[in-house]
Amino acid sequence: MKTYHKNNERHVTKVFTDVFDKYDLMNDLMSFGIHRLWKRDFINWLNPQKKTILIDVASGTGDIAKLYLKKINYDGAAFCVDENINMLNLGKKKLNKNSKIKWHCSSAEKLPFKNNYFDYYTISFGIRNVSNINIALKEAHRVLKPGGRFLCLEFSQVKNKLINKLYQKYSKSIPKIGKLIVGKSEPYEYLVNSIEKFYSKEKFFELIKKQNFTNISYRNLSGGIVSIHSAWKV
Repeated sequence: MKTYHKNNERHVTKVFTDVFDKYDLMNDLMSFGIHRLWKRDFINWLNPQKKTILIDVASGTGDIAKLYLKKINYDGAAFCVDENINMLNLGKKKLNKNSKIKWHCSSAEKLPFKNNYFDYYTISFGIRNVSNINIALKEAHRVLKPGGRFLCLEFSQVKNKLINKLYQKYSKSIPKIGKLIVGKSEPYEYLVNSIEKFYSKEKFFELIKKQNFTNISYRNLSGGIVSIHSAWKV
């Protein structure tokens, strides 16, 4: 693993426990609301069909599940999986206990579901937080049906020098914003470091390929600040 929190599940869990009640607010502030556009593009590229089942891992408060169900006119089901029970409970409250969504407190490395069960596996801004990405990708492949699709939205490396310079400068202000809003800077210092130390798009492509996924591709959003990674199980 290359991520900042290497093999430190307790640290990651504590990070999100500390900020769960301000999680959505901070996402809006840090991205100026653009994360909502990224997630919309994410679901549009997924292009889910009716009568399908989605698993959204590291689901947070359920943004992806909500967009997915709206896209298929609520003719299907979504399973939200997150290690943080407080985040899940907040999601249930936010989405008014939507009966189409099932909530599970579990890690990405040990999913409590049978083989070949889901049509889609999504994870947004969560893959860099797992303790072992290879095992998490293996689990993603296991629970997907043959013909199922894996889609991951994650921060990436900006290639444009000017945009990257501005982005790096802004990133240094994020812990200060966290201190102001939630009273703690540490969770957002972790956030910035985890982004900086995450795999390149090319290396992540290879990790996905090693888990027997096919038709692997990625596309950049906002100049490469984030990327969407797509793959299929055959």
